[in-house]
Amino acid sequence: MQERIAKYLSACGVASRREAERMIEEGRVAVNNEVLTTPAHLVGDNDLVTVDGMLAEKPKRTRVFVYYKPTGVIVSSKDEKGRKTLNKALPDGMPRVVPVGRLDINSEGLLLLTTNGDLAQWLMRPSGAGYERHYKVRVYGALEEWQLAKIRRGMTVDGVKYAGAKITHTGGKGRNVWYNVTLSEGKNREIRKLFGAFGIMVSRLLRTDYGPFSLGNLQPGMVSELKPFEVKQLMGLFEAATVQTKDV
Repeated sequence: MQERIAKYLSACGVASRREAERMIEEGRVAVNNEVLTTPAHLVGDNDLVTVDGMLAEKPKRTRVFVYYKPTGVIVSSKDEKGRKTLNKALPDGMPRVVPVGRLDINSEGLLLLTTNGDLAQWLMRPSGAGYERHYKVRVYGALEEWQLAKIRRGMTVDGVKYAGAKITHTGGKGRNVWYNVTLSEGKNREIRKLFGAFGIMVSRLLRTDYGPFSLGNLQPGMVSELKPFEVKQLMGLFEAATVQTKDV
């Protein structure tokens, strides 16, 4: 049975289908030692597929990990500026994994990783799993009540519309004011842009929870793998949602 190369790479945990297509455009993917020029290529079980010269094989089962991303790590497979990438930061022995969304280089905390690219896409989409993201945020200065109300209602910053966020002041003053923030979408640098719209700079951003998944006792750089029965439950939700979407 043959399938499109992007779907194959996603199943291998190399990247999401969209990112796999970009890899092909960059000339990083080869099939049977021939560099691909189109994502329309079909591959079968007997084809030799490599990415950046490394063999890409489908894992025997889906695996999911909770990773405490430290600051200073960029969530990417490569970086032209020479910064530390996720692939280099992960502990030895990790399989190929796809990150569920992103945390910027200056942010830390919970990052879900999985060997299943399609599952990763579903988990990160509000229209997919619909999981909320919870953060602890330290800022310089405090927001006024009308500013908090505006964030809760939803607002537009630099032409980008952000859905309402749950936000609560939890203590501190001056240069160490803390908030708990919960997002439903998690757009690029959303929290920093929301605070920045009021002239407030974020000095620390820590994601503690992603839906039912929590950092727990993990320390920066540590990884915890979901148990097989937890992955089975998650895959059941994913597969049920996928079937429902196809039936609509």
